[in-house]
Amino acid sequence: MIKCEHPQYKESDGCSERKNPGVQDEWMENGDVSLYDDTRAGVLMVFFRELKAADAGTYRCGVNVSHYTERFTELQLSVKHDAKYPKSVTEFVHLGKEVNITCQIPEEHEVHFCKEDDNHICQNISLSKVTQMNGSSERNEERVFTVIISNVSVRDAGVYWCGAETRDTYLTFISLNTKIQLSIIMPPVVRHEGESAEIICPYDSIYKSKPKSLCKGKCSTRDRNTLNETVREEKETKTDRLTLNDDVTASVFTGTITGLTAEDAGKYWCAVTLERDLNYLYTHLIVIMNEGEEGLFI
Repeated sequence: MIKCEHPQYKESDGCSERKNPGVQDEWMENGDVSLYDDTRAGVLMVFFRELKAADAGTYRCGVNVSHYTERFTELQLSVKHDAKYPKSVTEFVHLGKEVNITCQIPEEHEVHFCKEDDNHICQNISLSKVTQMNGSSERNEERVFTVIISNVSVRDAGVYWCGAETRDTYLTFISLNTKIQLSIIMPPVVRHEGESAEIICPYDSIYKSKPKSLCKGKCSTRDRNTLNETVREEKETKTDRLTLNDDVTASVFTGTITGLTAEDAGKYWCAVTLERDLNYLYTHLIVIMNEGEEGLFI
C-alpha cells in the first residue's frame, strides 16, 4: 500500500502506467492495482496485490493544479525476494473466546495491522476489541508484535495482514508480509442416529445478499465439497436429506440434515461466497449410534 498526499494521479509523458482513478472516495480497480482518492484527507491510496518484479520502477503521484501546471512526488518502488516472507498462518478460535495473533517486523519500522474487505483491500481495523503489545527479539533485529482479539464474533472471521510501515515527507509505504486466516469454531452438534440435525450458521449482516453454502470435510475455493448452496434469489434449497435455509432478517442460515447415519458425522463448514474467497466458520457433527451399534462417530 502506498499513500500519497496528493488528491489524484496525473497522467503525463513517460508516466501512463497508473492513471487517474476517475472516482472519488471509493476503491476502484485499475489493472493489477486498486486506487482510492480520499478527498477529505487529500490522500491517494494505491494498493498492489501480490507484487511482481515487473511492478518495480519509477512512479509519479501528483495533482493537476491547472491546465498547464502539475505538482507531483516521484517515488521508486523496489521489489525483492525474501525467503522469510510472505508468511501464511491459520488461527482457529472458539466463538466468544480470545485469540492471539503474533507476527514479526524489522525493529526500525512501525507496525501495521489490517483486515481484508470483500475486495481484498487490507484496511485498518477498529481497535475497540484489540490490544497491541510489542517486544524485541533476542538479536534486537525484529520486533514481536501481538494482537489480542477478545470476545470473537462471526464478524471477526477472515483474512488479516501485518507488516511494516515507513513514512517520508509526502509518502507512506506499507509492506504487508504476514497473512493470517482466522477461522471460528462453532459449538459441536450432537445427535442420535435417525434424528435430524440443524447446523446453524450466523453471519455478518453485510453478507445477506451473498450466496451461502454448507460444506463437509474441505471447504476451500479450489477444492471444496459443497453439499448445497443458496442463490441470491432463492432463500431455501433442498436435496434428498438436506435443506439449507437463509434467514436474511436474522442473518442466519441453517443446514438441516434428516435421517442421520454414521456417514453424516464429521466437520462441516459454513461458508459465505464472496467474489474470490470464502468467509467461514466450522463445527463438528457428532452422531451417537443406537444400541447394538458401535458408539460414537465424529
